[in-house]
Amino acid sequence: MDYRHAVATDAPAMAELFAANHYDALTERERAEQGFVQGAFDTESLRSMAEHGTLLVATDDGHLAGLLGLASPADIPTPPPPLQALLAAQDSLEWQGCSLRSTPFLLYGPVVVAAAYRGRGVARGLFTAALRSAAGRADLLIAFIELSNQTSWRVHVDGFGMTPLGDFTIGSRTYGVVGAPTHPETGPGT
Repeated sequence: MDYRHAVATDAPAMAELFAANHYDALTERERAEQGFVQGAFDTESLRSMAEHGTLLVATDDGHLAGLLGLASPADIPTPPPPLQALLAAQDSLEWQGCSLRSTPFLLYGPVVVAAAYRGRGVARGLFTAALRSAAGRADLLIAFIELSNQTSWRVHVDGFGMTPLGDFTIGSRTYGVVGAPTHPETGPGT
């Protein structure tokens, strides 16, 4: 498996992978079993993100196995409502006794793995690649996970050890905010 920054030519395959795993494309059962992604990420937006260096991909002999967004909040000129809510909550969310606003962080997500590659360590490989990419740029990776997406919660909190920092609600949807230090020795309790 090769983990690298996405390039513009990856955009059509990334858009296809994203669309196949979007909340609206899945049944309730599929969402519960495999998780889901949300947001509007078409070919052009993914191409632009790749050109700005805010996407990582996993490839296997030229096949896209997974993708992961990794961006500074400043890289997102028009944040979607959940990101706006996260940014508005920065003063009430803490990492190691400091507000999130005073902690350099990168946004982690969305992350999606192709069906044929699930259970093969691709998500963990993307997480590890994100930590490497973020080192020196930020102290923390921050993700927000809709709490109904228990598969994503289990992967990131139970599997990768991301720390819950709090939550926020938009309408009827509640999102948990989780973080991971870019340098594990700076994690909670050290």
